[in-house]
Formats: sequence, structure tokens, C-alpha cells
Amino acid sequence: MSFHPEHELHTRRKGRNSAVGLLLGGFVVLVFAVSIVKLSQPQSEDTHAPNYVTPSQVSE
Repeated sequence: MSFHPEHELHTRRKGRNSAVGLLLGGFVVLVFAVSIVKLSQPQSEDTHAPNYVTPSQVSE
């Protein structure tokens, strides 16, 4: 059984696929890190939407 040498096109394609994979992995890590930072920040009362009304403010 003899193996054929890898064609130049496959070598270049493998390099591009590796680069795209690393960029995609970096993007996933970035989104994960931003999510962790956002979730670890303490929530304050001023983060509600401007039209938010607490139940004690409702007058019937």
C-alpha cells in the first residue's frame, strides 16, 4: 500500500481551516468571558427599564 503525497491545495486548506478554527474558538472564549463579567456584576435597581413600575408605586 502506497500513500500519495498530500497535494499543495490540501496543505493550504488545512492551514486556513486551522486559522478559522482558532478565530472561532477565540470568539467563543471572548463571548464566554464577557458573559461571566456581566453576570458577576451586582445588580442595582437602576438597571430596570425606564417604564418599570414597582408594585408599591401602582395606585388603583
